[in-house]
Amino acid sequence: MQHSFRSSQPAAVAAAPVVIEKVETMLVDLPTIRPHKLSMAVMSGQTLMLVRIHCADGTVGVGEGTTIGGLAYGGESPEGMKLAIDTYFTPQLLGANANRVAAVMAGLDKGIRENRFAKCAVETALFDALGQRVGLPVSELLGGRLRDQLPVAWTLASGDTAKDIDEAQRMLAQRRHRIFKLKIGRKAVREDVAHVAAIKKALGDQAVVRVDVNMAWTELQAQYGLAGLVDAGCELAEQPVASAEALARLKGKYPIAIMADESLMGPATAFSLARSAAADVFAIKTEQSGGLQAAQQVAAIADAAQIELYGGTMLEGAFGTIASAHVFSTFRALQWGTELFGPLLLTEEILARPLEYKDFHLTLPAGPGLGIALDEDRVRHFRRDRTRVSVPTFA
Repeated sequence: MQHSFRSSQPAAVAAAPVVIEKVETMLVDLPTIRPHKLSMAVMSGQTLMLVRIHCADGTVGVGEGTTIGGLAYGGESPEGMKLAIDTYFTPQLLGANANRVAAVMAGLDKGIRENRFAKCAVETALFDALGQRVGLPVSELLGGRLRDQLPVAWTLASGDTAKDIDEAQRMLAQRRHRIFKLKIGRKAVREDVAHVAAIKKALGDQAVVRVDVNMAWTELQAQYGLAGLVDAGCELAEQPVASAEALARLKGKYPIAIMADESLMGPATAFSLARSAAADVFAIKTEQSGGLQAAQQVAAIADAAQIELYGGTMLEGAFGTIASAHVFSTFRALQWGTELFGPLLLTEEILARPLEYKDFHLTLPAGPGLGIALDEDRVRHFRRDRTRVSVPTFA
């Protein structure tokens, strides 16, 4: 007769039903360190939709929903996520067993179409609470982390060549970033290529340079632009055109990696892109994928198709960023690093203890759940509805 000497306590905790008692959402408005200029929008601040799921055992999980430029990037906004969760998600969530994250999310998928970003926020909060109950980081609940640190790229998006060079050189000196992604697509192709070439020349071999066009080019413009970017020393172009078909025609035409982003909206689109060999690299975003587990499914499709991986961002705050980090830490390979710099773009801190960025990497916390906690006073101060809550005074 065989005996097991493994502790059964975590399994027992997870097996006992723990119902969801309350779902709370809020909008938090935070300023950015500078205007962030993309081809489709200029951001001077970021709005976070935070959701807190309160469970019967006292655990509270936190998730985040964030977009780029409100509705400029896609069909969801922080305001829309809050309304959707308050009106449609909450009635399904109340009374559900918070330990059964997959079952809860399957129920939401059955009753609510789309709303990938809002679903990601809810799933994050559920995993955060579950991790606290069983004493494990979210990465371990997702299969186990393979790395404790993730390389982080910085996006240069002031639109001014001299300012971008100065910013990049400061990042190198501080040992914060040595991978730089340039936002282009607002200007003429020739001007954008010259902008990239000047920055790469100034940085030399100290750093690598990539670009994100955010679908702004036509296919003809992309052919000219990609040729120029190769000459400029750029190693990767993210979503230079809108359609997957055009991406496929461009891939392999020039010695530069083509990365899919906006056209990658979860497992189904990942399979379609892989089948048509439309990209060298997938920029995986947890929100855009539809959740943490969905992002892992996208990564598995990429692995099977020998497509390389990059951990993307929706310019999330701390909770969305660290949730993504937990997911990306489980990927078998992460050839192109990550872009999890969102919290560094914000001027204000809302965590009790800030995330650790140093030596060109983000370090994952070791604690249970997401491993981070809100500074409640700071959150109250930056809530959009702060006139209706107690607001501290800051000097």
